Amino acid sequence: MIEYLAANLWQVWAVVAVLGLIFELSSGDFFIICFAIGAIGAAVVSPFASIYVQLVVFAVVTLLSIFLVRPVALRYLHRGEENRVSNADALLGQTGVVSEAIKGGSHGRVVIGGDNWKAVASGQEEILQGTRVRVVGRESIIITVEPIEE
Repeated sequence: MIEYLAANLWQVWAVVAVLGLIFELSSGDFFIICFAIGAIGAAVVSPFASIYVQLVVFAVVTLLSIFLVRPVALRYLHRGEENRVSNADALLGQTGVVSEAIKGGSHGRVVIGGDNWKAVASGQEEILQGTRVRVVGRESIIITVEPIEE
């Protein structure tokens, strides 16, 4: 078995590369993929070089990938993410319908995009069930709404 692996070490490097790609799918930070690229480099030279040369090629190609490929991949694939809002911040400006009346100074419920959110009114007025509202703020998971004048 050892003789077979020594003669076909490129297969081990190919497995390392595939595992690196699989692990990269779970992380998404383009760091583990650099090791997969290094393993591909080592697999390419494995028929012609000793294990020590293969390890050096793996290390050098991995380091080059970390410093050259990773920044380009991050810049290209995460373009515009600084301005993208997510989670509850994405609710700001959205409109919904009051599903449980919001009493002045108390909580009610608002349906936005199929989700039912705990809500308070921006003022002290009561907002009746069925009223269309706009989200104007949030505090943790409680949104602040105001009625839309129609």
